[in-house]
Amino acid sequence: MPQIAQIGEIYASQLFWLLVFFGAILVVIGYGMLPKIQATVDARDSKIAADLKAAEGARATADALEDGYRAAMDKSRAEAAKLAADAKAEAAKATEKSVAKADKAIGTKIDKAVAKIAEARASALTEIEGVAAEAAEQMVSRVAGFSVDAATARALVAKELANG
Repeated sequence: MPQIAQIGEIYASQLFWLLVFFGAILVVIGYGMLPKIQATVDARDSKIAADLKAAEGARATADALEDGYRAAMDKSRAEAAKLAADAKAEAAKATEKSVAKADKAIGTKIDKAVAKIAEARASALTEIEGVAAEAAEQMVSRVAGFSVDAATARALVAKELANG
């Protein structure tokens, strides 16, 4: 076979050109492109590291701000609760004063009403005594046929009303 016979003649030249192209590729890629790629990767890694460091710093700042915010909110809530408690206490005092004033006014009205009732009762009892005395006079004169003077009838009615 003639193809096999030619291997020896072309084998050396093919190996030579293979080494030349692989060498050229090594030089172009290994010494030309690879350092640029490596520099880009290193720059990217350093930028990512710097960004992560900046983000960590920003996070620490945000945490500090949040803690300050929470402390301020807690302080504000405590002040609001204190103000609410003070307002509640003032309202309770004002209510107590109003209730005391109203109680005093009601007490005065009750005393006046009790006095009026006692006066009306005394007047009613006096009137009842007078009516009962007149009725007793008329009954005695009709039933017994003799007359009793008004003072005696009034005294007897008063005695009976006192005994109940």
